[in-house]
Amino acid sequence: MAIKFEEVIRSLISEEMPVTRAMVRRLSNLGAAEEKALIKAWGSIPVARRHQVLREIVTLSEADFETDFRAVTHLALTDLHDNLREAAIEAAWLDESVEMLNRLLPMATVDSSPAVRAAAVGALGRFILQAELGKFSPMQARQAERVALKLYNNRNEDIRVRCRALEAIANSSRAEVVGMIEESYHDGDSRLRAAAIYAMGKTCDERWARFVLQELGSDDPAIRFEAIRAAGELELEDAVPQIGKLIIDADRQTLEMAIWALGEIGSGEARRILDHLVKYAEEIEDDNLLEQIEDALANASLFDL
Repeated sequence: MAIKFEEVIRSLISEEMPVTRAMVRRLSNLGAAEEKALIKAWGSIPVARRHQVLREIVTLSEADFETDFRAVTHLALTDLHDNLREAAIEAAWLDESVEMLNRLLPMATVDSSPAVRAAAVGALGRFILQAELGKFSPMQARQAERVALKLYNNRNEDIRVRCRALEAIANSSRAEVVGMIEESYHDGDSRLRAAAIYAMGKTCDERWARFVLQELGSDDPAIRFEAIRAAGELELEDAVPQIGKLIIDADRQTLEMAIWALGEIGSGEARRILDHLVKYAEEIEDDNLLEQIEDALANASLFDL
């Protein structure tokens, strides 16, 4: 039996009960009256619990594409707390509406928090990509491109914002993207270098293969992580032996990225490594890891079609 909306709001405000997935799910697909009631109650919900709601929305959105949390995420984009606005941008990752774009554009340029500006301009990348694929208005996407270019080219802007701006504009086929990636790759700031490697993958351009392969051997964990991601994006079979070695002592985040990349590359050697990882996940009884490996194997099998 579905939880009543009024009960969810009371529970979120009172703190007598933990925030449950069922409670958050009830905040999906709200009607006009419920949305109005949520707006009225939002400020009364403790900040930590608002944050929990947004984290749960990310998980639920990944599992069920039928859910629609726009009433919550759009409201949270206006929250007075920086970390909640940033979390709301992440929670709205499926929202590719013009309305969402129009909310992100000013947040990327004038929000008081550099972290929020960085998240906002990074999110613009999906609109740029969708336009490149013919699934979004090119005219609307050009606004996103202009903002990303402006923020990247502003040397006085926070480095986090410039990095995310580069990552966003890398989805564009604009000629100047190549020069921007080269400039950032050779920059002295390792954060810009990491962003450049991420951007290399997003271009799907094989010109970057030798740089990505080289950076798989970097001493910087952040650089190696982005190189693994880019190797997957570029489907670099030559990267598989190096990725296989990196898995041995990898932390969880790097291991998961390596699994994804091997699934994208899909070569025979990549699949052999994934098969070995299946046995490892079964031995340690890690169902979440096993599911990710099986997803990667399923993706790799598409290369046989």
